[in-house]
Formats: sequence, C-alpha cells, structure tokens
Amino acid sequence: MRLLILEDDPQLGEALSGGLRQQGHVVDWFTSGPPADAALRGTAYDALVLDLGLPGTDGLVWLRRWRQGGLALPVLVLTARDTLEQRIEGLDLGADDYLIKPIALDELAARLRAMLRRATGRATQAEWVHGDLRYDPASKQVHWQDKPVELTGREISLLEVLLKNPQRVLSKTQLLEQLYDWGGGEPESNALEVHIHHLRRKIAPGVVRTVRGLGYALGAAEDRA
Repeated sequence: MRLLILEDDPQLGEALSGGLRQQGHVVDWFTSGPPADAALRGTAYDALVLDLGLPGTDGLVWLRRWRQGGLALPVLVLTARDTLEQRIEGLDLGADDYLIKPIALDELAARLRAMLRRATGRATQAEWVHGDLRYDPASKQVHWQDKPVELTGREISLLEVLLKNPQRVLSKTQLLEQLYDWGGGEPESNALEVHIHHLRRKIAPGVVRTVRGLGYALGAAEDRA
C-alpha cells in the first residue's frame, strides 16, 4: 500500500511511518495539512492516516474539505479524543475507521488492510487469488501453484499493485509512484523493468503483461506460460 500519514507529533509520526515501511508499505509522512493536501492532489494513495489534533487547521476540518472535494480513498483517524460524540462526528464527516491513542502498530496495519479489502471489494477474502497465484497481504506471502515464492519487498509491492488493479493497464509512472515514497530519492531509470523481470522469473513469464506504448498489466489468470 502507498499511505499518507498526517501526524504532527514527531515521535509518533516517525514510529508509525518507519514501522509501516518495515512492513513493506510505501509511506509519505507530513506534519501539517497544506503539504498533505498538495500530496493528495498529485499522488494516488491507498489510504490516509489522519491525526485530528493538528497545528492550525483541525484534522476534522481537513477531512470535511477533502470529502466535499471528492476524495474517495479510505481514511483512518488517529485521535486522543475518545468521547462517543467526537467519534460519531468523525465518522459522519467521512472517516472509515478510528483508533484511539496510544496506538499499537500491528492493529493500525490490520485496520488498514481491512479498509483496503473493503475498498477493493475483497471484504471476505483473507487472500487475494488470481488463477494459480495466491497472495496474503497480512503475511506478505506469495504462492504460485501452491508453492511458496520468495520475493523482495519491492517485488511484493509491485505484485500487490497489479493484483489490486487486475483489469487495468498501469503506466510506468503510475507503478513507480506506488513503489517509492517522496523521501527515498529517484529510483534508477530501469528499476521498474528490473522488478518486472524478477517477477516473471520467479513466478511465471506471463504474470505481468507488457502493453506496448501504455505500460503493464497483470497477466491472465489462466496464463501459466
């Protein structure tokens, strides 16, 4: 998943962003609303983790603006405001889930996975299945024809993006955006092609289709070649 975290507490923000990166996610962390707003306008995220107690403009104000502006991605709210009325207000303004501080990283990650399952129509699926390919987003384990496949973190992230978009052709820019966060520097010019080559070698040549002039797509479910 590519995640945006909006949290002004430096210690918590560092812990959450670092912990989620270690779990294989691509994370952009911001401490105030305006730069996060700019990022949301220019980057495709899978979910937003939003603190309410922000400097300047309150998190609920940003949430209202974003929902009124058509932002549809899942939003998980982090807050120390633990009254029922405050939670109801946040949910009514467009939050998909709530976590009360202090936060356990594993629970946050599990709630993000659950939100993604709902957003992609996989609410009842613990695993994502595409023909002979099975992927468990909780454990990051991949199986091809019932045999485990060892992939690197970037390869898993790329496969996850393709599995989330089984009917779409994704450009090189769109795929790289999901694999590298803003703080990681520019990837090598052939980085994506290298990751795709490794997926084809480790899983099957047809697991990723090249669509000439457009980009790449997940291979057909029945393609074992």
